[in-house]
Amino acid sequence: MEKDREMKKTISIIGCGNIGTAVANGFIKSGHYSPDKIILTRRNVKHLHHFQEQGFVVSTDNCAAVSRSEVIILMVTPSQIVNVLKEINSSLTKNHLLISVVSGVSIDEIKLNIKSDVQIVRAMPKTAAALCESITCLTSKSQNDSGLSHAEKLFNTIGHTLRIDESQMAAATALGACGVAFFLRAIRAASQGGIEIGFHSDEAFTIAAQTARGAATLLLEHDSHPESEIDKVTTPQGATIAGLNEMEHQGFSSALIKGITTSTGKIENLFKKNK
Repeated sequence: MEKDREMKKTISIIGCGNIGTAVANGFIKSGHYSPDKIILTRRNVKHLHHFQEQGFVVSTDNCAAVSRSEVIILMVTPSQIVNVLKEINSSLTKNHLLISVVSGVSIDEIKLNIKSDVQIVRAMPKTAAALCESITCLTSKSQNDSGLSHAEKLFNTIGHTLRIDESQMAAATALGACGVAFFLRAIRAASQGGIEIGFHSDEAFTIAAQTARGAATLLLEHDSHPESEIDKVTTPQGATIAGLNEMEHQGFSSALIKGITTSTGKIENLFKKNK
Protein backbone atom coordinates (compact mmCIF):
# COMPACT_ATOMS: atom_id res chain seq x y z
CA MET A 1 0.00 0.00 0.00
CA GLU A 2 2.82 2.42 0.91
CA LYS A 3 4.61 1.64 -2.34
CA ASP A 4 1.44 2.24 -4.37
CA ARG A 5 0.97 5.59 -2.62
CA GLU A 6 4.53 6.65 -3.44
CA MET A 7 4.14 5.66 -7.09
CA LYS A 8 1.16 8.01 -7.37
CA LYS A 9 3.22 11.06 -6.45
CA THR A 10 3.68 13.68 -9.14
CA ILE A 11 7.22 14.04 -10.46
CA SER A 12 8.80 17.14 -11.99
CA ILE A 13 11.88 16.78 -14.17
CA ILE A 14 13.51 20.20 -14.25
CA GLY A 15 15.75 20.81 -17.27
CA CYS A 16 14.52 17.91 -19.36
CA GLY A 17 17.24 17.16 -21.93
CA ASN A 18 18.51 13.79 -23.16
CA ILE A 19 18.86 12.09 -19.79
CA GLY A 20 15.62 13.66 -18.54
CA THR A 21 13.61 12.38 -21.49
CA ALA A 22 15.23 8.95 -21.12
CA VAL A 23 14.14 8.79 -17.48
CA ALA A 24 10.65 10.06 -18.32
CA ASN A 25 10.26 7.43 -21.04
CA GLY A 26 11.48 4.76 -18.65
CA PHE A 27 8.95 5.69 -15.98
CA ILE A 28 6.15 5.22 -18.51
CA LYS A 29 7.61 2.04 -20.01
CA SER A 30 7.84 0.56 -16.49
CA GLY A 31 4.07 0.76 -16.17
CA HIS A 32 4.32 2.36 -12.73
CA TYR A 33 3.54 5.92 -13.84
CA SER A 34 1.21 7.68 -16.25
CA PRO A 35 2.33 10.69 -18.33
CA ASP A 36 -0.09 13.06 -16.60
CA LYS A 37 1.80 12.50 -13.31
CA ILE A 38 5.08 13.69 -14.81
CA ILE A 39 5.88 17.37 -15.44
CA LEU A 40 8.74 18.19 -17.81
CA THR A 41 10.29 21.65 -17.89
CA ARG A 42 12.70 23.18 -20.35
CA ARG A 43 13.44 26.70 -21.53
CA ASN A 44 12.67 25.77 -25.14
CA VAL A 45 9.56 23.60 -24.84
CA LYS A 46 9.31 22.97 -28.57
CA HIS A 47 11.79 20.14 -27.95
CA LEU A 48 9.16 18.55 -25.69
CA HIS A 49 6.25 18.74 -28.13
CA HIS A 50 6.33 14.98 -28.74
CA PHE A 51 6.04 14.36 -24.98
CA GLN A 52 3.12 16.77 -24.69
CA GLU A 53 1.33 14.78 -27.37
CA GLN A 54 1.83 11.64 -25.26
CA GLY A 55 0.12 13.26 -22.28
CA PHE A 56 3.08 14.56 -20.28
CA VAL A 57 2.66 17.97 -18.68
CA VAL A 58 5.12 20.36 -20.34
CA SER A 59 6.09 23.78 -18.98
CA THR A 60 8.71 26.53 -18.89
CA ASP A 61 7.69 27.49 -15.35
CA ASN A 62 9.93 25.67 -12.86
CA CYS A 63 8.24 27.15 -9.78
CA ALA A 64 4.78 26.07 -10.92
CA ALA A 65 6.11 22.58 -11.63
CA VAL A 66 7.61 22.34 -8.14
CA SER A 67 4.39 23.52 -6.52
CA ARG A 68 2.45 20.79 -8.30
CA SER A 69 4.88 17.97 -7.47
CA GLU A 70 6.14 15.92 -4.54
CA VAL A 71 9.34 14.71 -6.23
CA ILE A 72 11.67 17.12 -8.02
CA ILE A 73 14.42 15.71 -10.26
CA LEU A 74 17.03 18.30 -11.24
CA MET A 75 18.56 17.61 -14.66
CA VAL A 76 20.25 20.97 -15.33
CA THR A 77 23.95 21.60 -16.00
CA PRO A 78 26.43 22.47 -13.22
CA SER A 79 26.58 26.05 -14.49
CA GLN A 80 22.78 26.41 -14.20
CA ILE A 81 22.05 24.72 -10.88
CA VAL A 82 22.60 27.66 -8.51
CA ASN A 83 20.25 29.93 -10.44
CA VAL A 84 17.62 27.18 -10.72
CA LEU A 85 17.81 26.40 -6.99
CA LYS A 86 17.38 30.07 -6.11
CA GLU A 87 14.46 30.26 -8.53
CA ILE A 88 12.54 27.32 -7.04
CA ASN A 89 13.56 27.79 -3.39
CA SER A 90 10.40 29.69 -2.41
CA SER A 91 8.26 26.88 -3.86
CA LEU A 92 10.04 24.09 -1.98
CA THR A 93 8.66 22.66 1.28
CA LYS A 94 9.75 20.03 3.78
CA ASN A 95 7.40 17.59 2.02
CA HIS A 96 9.42 17.70 -1.20
CA LEU A 97 12.06 15.18 -2.20
CA LEU A 98 14.76 16.90 -4.27
CA ILE A 99 16.81 14.51 -6.42
CA SER A 100 19.86 16.01 -8.12
CA VAL A 101 21.30 14.44 -11.27
CA VAL A 102 23.78 17.30 -11.64
CA SER A 103 27.38 16.12 -12.02
CA GLY A 104 29.97 17.36 -9.56
CA VAL A 105 27.62 19.30 -7.26
CA SER A 106 27.55 18.02 -3.68
CA ILE A 107 24.58 17.85 -1.33
CA ASP A 108 26.22 20.46 0.90
CA GLU A 109 26.55 22.83 -2.07
CA ILE A 110 22.89 22.30 -2.92
CA LYS A 111 21.87 22.97 0.70
CA LEU A 112 23.54 26.38 0.58
CA ASN A 113 20.94 27.55 -1.94
CA ILE A 114 17.68 26.09 -0.59
CA LYS A 115 15.68 25.70 2.61
CA SER A 116 17.36 23.50 5.19
CA ASP A 117 14.46 21.08 5.73
CA VAL A 118 14.19 19.77 2.16
CA GLN A 119 15.24 16.13 1.66
CA ILE A 120 18.07 15.83 -0.89
CA VAL A 121 19.30 12.77 -2.76
CA ARG A 122 21.88 12.65 -5.53
CA ALA A 123 21.31 10.19 -8.36
CA MET A 124 23.14 9.20 -11.51
CA PRO A 125 20.89 7.27 -13.94
CA LYS A 126 21.88 6.31 -17.48
CA THR A 127 20.24 6.92 -20.86
CA ALA A 128 19.35 3.20 -20.89
CA ALA A 129 16.68 4.24 -18.38
CA ALA A 130 14.45 4.71 -21.42
CA LEU A 131 14.49 0.91 -21.79
CA CYS A 132 14.34 0.28 -18.01
CA GLU A 133 17.96 -0.89 -18.16
CA SER A 134 19.66 1.81 -16.11
CA ILE A 135 21.99 1.29 -13.19
CA THR A 136 21.36 4.30 -11.00
CA CYS A 137 23.82 5.15 -8.24
CA LEU A 138 22.21 6.93 -5.28
CA THR A 139 23.51 8.77 -2.24
CA SER A 140 22.28 11.01 0.58
CA LYS A 141 23.70 12.34 3.82
CA SER A 142 22.32 9.28 5.65
CA GLN A 143 21.88 5.74 4.36
CA ASN A 144 18.74 5.52 6.52
CA ASP A 145 17.21 8.61 4.93
CA SER A 146 13.55 8.08 3.98
CA GLY A 147 14.20 10.18 0.88
CA LEU A 148 16.90 7.75 -0.20
CA SER A 149 14.50 4.82 0.20
CA HIS A 150 11.89 6.63 -1.88
CA ALA A 151 14.45 7.45 -4.59
CA GLU A 152 15.54 3.82 -4.61
CA LYS A 153 11.96 2.63 -5.25
CA LEU A 154 11.57 5.28 -7.93
CA PHE A 155 14.69 4.39 -9.89
CA ASN A 156 14.28 0.66 -9.42
CA THR A 157 11.33 0.96 -11.81
CA ILE A 158 13.74 1.89 -14.62
CA GLY A 159 16.48 -0.64 -13.90
CA HIS A 160 18.66 -1.30 -10.89
CA THR A 161 20.01 0.93 -8.12
CA LEU A 162 23.15 0.96 -6.01
CA ARG A 163 23.65 2.97 -2.82
CA ILE A 164 27.12 4.52 -2.63
CA ASP A 165 29.00 7.10 -0.57
CA GLU A 166 28.80 10.62 -1.93
CA SER A 167 32.57 10.64 -2.37
CA GLN A 168 32.08 8.00 -5.09
CA MET A 169 29.57 9.95 -7.19
CA ALA A 170 32.11 11.38 -9.63
CA ALA A 171 33.54 7.91 -10.17
CA ALA A 172 30.04 6.46 -10.59
CA THR A 173 29.29 9.09 -13.22
CA ALA A 174 32.46 8.32 -15.16
CA LEU A 175 32.08 4.53 -15.00
CA GLY A 176 28.33 4.46 -15.53
CA ALA A 177 27.00 7.54 -17.32
CA CYS A 178 30.12 8.32 -19.36
CA GLY A 179 30.68 4.58 -19.59
CA VAL A 180 27.68 4.25 -21.90
CA ALA A 181 29.63 6.21 -24.51
CA PHE A 182 32.80 4.21 -23.84
CA PHE A 183 31.08 0.88 -24.46
CA LEU A 184 29.26 2.26 -27.51
CA ARG A 185 32.61 3.35 -28.93
CA ALA A 186 33.92 -0.19 -28.35
CA ILE A 187 30.93 -1.59 -30.24
CA ARG A 188 31.52 0.84 -33.07
CA ALA A 189 35.17 -0.17 -33.24
CA ALA A 190 34.19 -3.84 -33.33
CA SER A 191 31.74 -3.19 -36.16
CA GLN A 192 34.43 -1.32 -38.11
CA GLY A 193 36.65 -4.36 -37.70
CA GLY A 194 33.78 -6.45 -39.01
CA ILE A 195 33.58 -4.32 -42.13
CA GLU A 196 37.32 -4.76 -42.71
CA ILE A 197 37.01 -8.53 -42.58
CA GLY A 198 34.15 -8.65 -45.08
CA PHE A 199 30.76 -7.78 -43.58
CA HIS A 200 28.48 -4.99 -44.78
CA SER A 201 28.20 -2.17 -42.24
CA ASP A 202 24.69 -3.08 -41.10
CA GLU A 203 25.64 -6.74 -40.69
CA ALA A 204 28.81 -5.86 -38.77
CA PHE A 205 26.91 -3.52 -36.45
CA THR A 206 24.21 -6.11 -35.72
CA ILE A 207 26.77 -8.80 -34.90
CA ALA A 208 28.85 -6.44 -32.73
CA ALA A 209 25.90 -4.97 -30.81
CA GLN A 210 24.21 -8.32 -30.16
CA THR A 211 27.54 -9.86 -29.12
CA ALA A 212 28.03 -7.03 -26.61
CA ARG A 213 24.52 -7.55 -25.26
CA GLY A 214 25.13 -11.28 -24.94
CA ALA A 215 28.45 -10.76 -23.16
CA ALA A 216 26.92 -8.38 -20.61
CA THR A 217 23.96 -10.71 -20.06
CA LEU A 218 26.29 -13.63 -19.38
CA LEU A 219 27.99 -11.69 -16.60
CA LEU A 220 24.79 -10.42 -15.02
CA GLU A 221 22.82 -13.66 -15.28
CA HIS A 222 25.67 -15.92 -14.16
CA ASP A 223 27.02 -13.43 -11.61
CA SER A 224 30.45 -14.32 -12.96
CA HIS A 225 33.77 -12.55 -13.49
CA PRO A 226 34.68 -11.47 -17.05
CA GLU A 227 37.79 -13.64 -17.05
CA SER A 228 35.70 -16.70 -16.19
CA GLU A 229 33.55 -16.17 -19.29
CA ILE A 230 36.61 -15.33 -21.38
CA ASP A 231 38.21 -18.64 -20.41
CA LYS A 232 35.21 -20.45 -21.87
CA VAL A 233 35.86 -19.05 -25.35
CA THR A 234 39.67 -19.22 -25.47
CA THR A 235 41.57 -22.32 -26.53
CA PRO A 236 45.32 -23.03 -26.73
CA GLN A 237 46.84 -21.37 -29.80
CA GLY A 238 43.35 -20.23 -30.76
CA ALA A 239 42.02 -17.16 -32.55
CA THR A 240 40.40 -15.60 -29.47
CA ILE A 241 43.52 -15.46 -27.34
CA ALA A 242 45.52 -14.20 -30.31
CA GLY A 243 43.06 -11.35 -30.78
CA LEU A 244 42.95 -10.53 -27.06
CA ASN A 245 46.73 -10.43 -26.79
CA GLU A 246 47.00 -8.14 -29.81
CA MET A 247 44.42 -5.77 -28.30
CA GLU A 248 46.42 -5.64 -25.07
CA HIS A 249 49.62 -4.96 -27.04
CA GLN A 250 47.79 -2.03 -28.64
CA GLY A 251 46.73 -0.69 -25.22
CA PHE A 252 43.02 -1.59 -25.20
CA SER A 253 42.59 -2.07 -21.42
CA SER A 254 44.93 0.75 -20.42
CA ALA A 255 43.17 3.17 -22.79
CA LEU A 256 39.76 2.34 -21.32
CA ILE A 257 41.05 2.67 -17.76
CA LYS A 258 42.70 5.99 -18.58
CA GLY A 259 39.50 7.27 -20.18
CA ILE A 260 37.50 6.47 -17.05
CA THR A 261 40.01 8.09 -14.68
CA THR A 262 40.27 11.17 -16.93
CA SER A 263 36.48 11.59 -16.98
CA THR A 264 36.35 11.26 -13.20
CA GLY A 265 38.85 14.09 -12.78
CA LYS A 266 36.88 16.26 -15.18
CA ILE A 267 33.61 15.64 -13.31
CA GLU A 268 35.17 16.50 -9.96
CA ASN A 269 36.07 19.96 -11.28
CA LEU A 270 32.89 20.76 -13.24
CA PHE A 271 31.08 22.75 -10.55
CA LYS A 272 34.25 24.42 -9.24
CA LYS A 273 34.97 25.72 -12.72
CA ASN A 274 31.47 27.19 -13.06
CA LYS A 275 31.22 28.79 -9.59
